[in-house]
Amino acid sequence: MADAPVVAVRGEAYREVAPELARFTVTAVARDRDRETTLTRLAERAAAVRALLDAAGPTVERRETGQVRVWPVTKRSGERVVAYQGSVSTTVTVTDFTALGELMLRLADQEQVEVAGPVWSLRPDSPAYREARHAAIADALVRAREYAEALGARVTALRELADTGLTAAPPMLAKAAFARSGDSAPELELDPAPQPVQAAVEARFTISEPVLD
Repeated sequence: MADAPVVAVRGEAYREVAPELARFTVTAVARDRDRETTLTRLAERAAAVRALLDAAGPTVERRETGQVRVWPVTKRSGERVVAYQGSVSTTVTVTDFTALGELMLRLADQEQVEVAGPVWSLRPDSPAYREARHAAIADALVRAREYAEALGARVTALRELADTGLTAAPPMLAKAAFARSGDSAPELELDPAPQPVQAAVEARFTISEPVLD
């Protein structure tokens, strides 16, 4: 076996699969000359966002409060405070894409609330990754058999298998941002972006003695 001929091949697999997650960010903002008024408005708007997310029920799989910012606004010349501004951001993860557009617009229809996204992605443990790895191994075996066949030989054993990488495209960001701009929110249809998944392996197989005549 140690002296048997060896063929080295690379197996690859590429798939485009439907996303499993959609994430977007909703940000409530407030601004006023009075600091307490700014803080009160910010708290009220953040509470309104939370209430809408609560009402969404199982549509929202996860939500996380991001950056909370409150800062004084000063004149360009000097340190005199002319206003106070604040913002609270929440990242929302959704798996029910049929309700995604409606939820985003309901949030965007709130006073002084901005919504941006969605970002499409796969779960870290998505079956798509496993399927891509299996397909890459199958591709390596097919290539090894083709080379062996061309030499009048056959694959006899696996000598070595190395995973050279499993890659997925960065999360896809939909080109959409929303803010309150009227008494009624428009309808919104979203097209989930396919997620590319690619796997590659390097393998060495022993083969029977080639027929070179």
